[in-house]
Amino acid sequence: MNRTVTVIGGANVDIGGRSAAALALHDSNPGFVTVRYGGVGRNIAHDLCLLGERVRLITAIGGDGFGVQLRESCLRLGMDLSHALILPEERSSSYLYVTDGNGDMLVGISDMDIVRRLTPAVLESALEAINDSDAVVVDANLEEETLAWIAAHCRVPLYADPVSAAKAKRLLPLLGRLRGLKPNLLEAAALTGETEPEAALDKLIACGVERVFLSLGSCGIRAAEGEERVALPCEPLPVVNTNGAGDAALAALVWADRRGRDLTACTRAALHAGAVTSACEETNHPELAKQMESFL
Repeated sequence: MNRTVTVIGGANVDIGGRSAAALALHDSNPGFVTVRYGGVGRNIAHDLCLLGERVRLITAIGGDGFGVQLRESCLRLGMDLSHALILPEERSSSYLYVTDGNGDMLVGISDMDIVRRLTPAVLESALEAINDSDAVVVDANLEEETLAWIAAHCRVPLYADPVSAAKAKRLLPLLGRLRGLKPNLLEAAALTGETEPEAALDKLIACGVERVFLSLGSCGIRAAEGEERVALPCEPLPVVNTNGAGDAALAALVWADRRGRDLTACTRAALHAGAVTSACEETNHPELAKQMESFL
């Protein structure tokens, strides 16, 4: 329990716009604009830090002002960036998104070309550290070649976030190696060809995933492990900002699984972390550890 969780994935500057009222397309909308640090991998790493884990983040960061800020924010949280790829001549990854007045995302645009630089050759130098971890988390912002290399060389429990339906298929080489996977229904369909939740769960388990946590949005999570099935509803908390909720859920299920919790307990932890994060203005709930005390 004292060793590190290694997260390999994207780190962005997130620029978010939230409409103050119903969004009018093709027009200027009064609202609020925020600039925060994000990226699926970085968000998961951030939440794991908040939960008290020792975290190593392997990502790619440019040498621009955004990159300097990203590095400083990660270091302040206590992340180990010793194996991060710093590229002084390149721009850092950024993500632009717009939400409606309820905080639900309507559209997003990602500029993540720099993440492609996390190649197998780059990760080779970090392999000893990766395999000295207690767990490894990857996101599907990584190239399929890189993910396949991780699947072939990682010897510790491996968890994955599909990121989006468009990128989910990059995880196909990993399915037989995964301890945990947290897709939504669109991502699960991209991986399996199945559009019904139970059929998608069955197929992912048949592909070798040990634990699947299928997010069904407002309908909660259906989870599977072997023949066991769990279906739990969302917690009735107000939704302020859904950005980062799924990342918090994955961080929480890794955190709970590392403590030997069963499928139901891990599902409850994931739902609670996602709910409290959705009820917070921030992408990462600053008091996540306090919110999760009842799950210790």
